[in-house]
Amino acid sequence: MSRYKAPLALRPDPAGAVPPVAMVMAAGLGKRMRPLTATRPKPLVEVAGKPLLDHCLDRLKAAGVKKAVVNVHYLPDALEAHLKSRVKGIEIVISDERDLLLETGGGLVKALPLIDADPFFAVNSDNLWIDGPVDTLRLLAAQWDDAHMDALLLLVPLARAYCHMGQGDFHLSADGKIRRRKPSAVAPYVYTGIQILSKRLLEGEVPTGPFSTNLFWDRAIAAGRCFGTVHQGLWFDVGAPANIKRTEEILASV
Repeated sequence: MSRYKAPLALRPDPAGAVPPVAMVMAAGLGKRMRPLTATRPKPLVEVAGKPLLDHCLDRLKAAGVKKAVVNVHYLPDALEAHLKSRVKGIEIVISDERDLLLETGGGLVKALPLIDADPFFAVNSDNLWIDGPVDTLRLLAAQWDDAHMDALLLLVPLARAYCHMGQGDFHLSADGKIRRRKPSAVAPYVYTGIQILSKRLLEGEVPTGPFSTNLFWDRAIAAGRCFGTVHQGLWFDVGAPANIKRTEEILASV
């Protein structure tokens, strides 16, 4: 019996291969970005002359995504006003978490009725990435295999995770499956905040209220259905004010 091998190169992109819907996580409190987030939500903090949220939405539009479900909690009126007045070329639907911040897993569950595609992208709005030789999101979509995957995470080597201070998140096996870093150890890959998920993974029993996407990943890892692929371009952890200047310096040099 042959083992499934994750594709090592971009496959031809068949019609409809790019998920038409993305869940954009924009509800966080942005505590690490203070004081810049004292009066604005983190997704509206500008890097290289443009809000982080706009960088994210522009990448989604370029890949062919037609609809973005955006969750809001902290300073939600500012986010909604920005989305209404400045974002064009993609349908925006709000998943309202004003009453309770649900974290990443709870936010996905609440937004699920608005996500009318399977699979779908899930993207953190404070990501900043630059495509490599191929459009990053199209590359991710081309490597999705619905028969074998419930989650496909975009990873970046720890050595190329600019401004990131962590010890890595995952190991990546030869067949593309991922496993977690052990406590007090170092892992070679960092999760970029960009993934494709199947709605299968969100079905069944889930906690009520706030919880992390880690719950879904652990289920997929245990079932052998959580995979990773390596980002070929640049990626920046723009999580704190000091990282903005360093990110802009690197961008100006490439």
